[in-house]
Amino acid sequence: MDTAQIAQLLVNGVAVGCIIALAAVGLTLTYGILNLSNFAHGDFMTLGAYLTYASNINGIPIVFSIIIGIIGTVIAMLISEQLLWQKMRERRANPTTLIIISIGLALFIRSGIEFIWGSSNQNYNLPTISALNIFGITIAINRIIIMIMAIIAIIGLHFLLQKTKIGKAMRAVADNVDLARVSGINVEYVVFWTWIITGTLTALAGAMYGFIAIRPIMGWNLILPMFASVILGGIGNPYGAIAGALIIGIAQELTVPLLGSEYKLGVALLIMVIILLFRPQGLFK
Repeated sequence: MDTAQIAQLLVNGVAVGCIIALAAVGLTLTYGILNLSNFAHGDFMTLGAYLTYASNINGIPIVFSIIIGIIGTVIAMLISEQLLWQKMRERRANPTTLIIISIGLALFIRSGIEFIWGSSNQNYNLPTISALNIFGITIAINRIIIMIMAIIAIIGLHFLLQKTKIGKAMRAVADNVDLARVSGINVEYVVFWTWIITGTLTALAGAMYGFIAIRPIMGWNLILPMFASVILGGIGNPYGAIAGALIIGIAQELTVPLLGSEYKLGVALLIMVIILLFRPQGLFK
C-alpha cells in the first residue's frame, strides 16, 4: 500500500471507529452500572437508524429526524428496563440468563424492523454532495459529519460524567452500588438516566451509520466490534471504550487490502481474544 492509500484507510477507520465508539460507550455504561452484557444493544442502534430514516423520508429534516430517532430509542430502552431488566435484577438473575434474554430481545427488535421496513437496504432522503479531495485523500461529506457529531457527543458525555451531579452519582454506583445506596444516592434514578444516556448515544451511532448504509442486520454486525472495544478499553471505562473503538475501527480498515472486507469481524474478534489472553483488564483500568 502507498501512503495515500494508507491515509485513505485511516480516515475511513476513524469514521467507523467514531460510530463504534458512541455505541460502545453505551454498552460499557450498562455493564458498569447495571452489570448487564446487553447483546440487544446493536439492534437498538439499528432501531435508532430506522426511526431516523422513517422520519426523514416523510419530509422531516435530518437533524430533527435524528432527534426523533433518539427519543424513540430511549423510550424503547426504558420499556425494556421496566418489562425485563428491572424484574431480572429483583430476582437476582445470573449473567447467563441475562445474556440469553438480551439475545432474544435482539431477535425480537430485528424481526420487528424487518416486518415494518422490510429486509432491503435503505438510504436517507438527502441531496448528493461531492466528496472532498484533501491532499489526494477522498473524504465523503457524510464521514466528516460523522466525525464532527461524534466529537461533540463525546465532549458532551465527558462534561456530563465529570461535572454534573448525575454523572458523579453514576460513577459512584459503578464503583460500589451498595455503598452508593447507603450514601443516599437514588440508584433507580441513576438507572433511569443511564438508559437515557445509553439510548441517546446508541441511537446517534445508528443514525450516523445510516449515512453509510441502513439495513436490518447493521447493528448485529457491529456487536462484536462493540464488545471488542469495551474489552480493549477496559470494561466499565467509557473513555477506554472510545479509545478501543478507534483502534478497532482503524485496524479493521487497514486490514481490508490484505484480508478483504469480509474478514473485518474476524479482525475485531482476534483483537478481543488477544486482549483477553494477555491483558484481560483491558488497556485502561
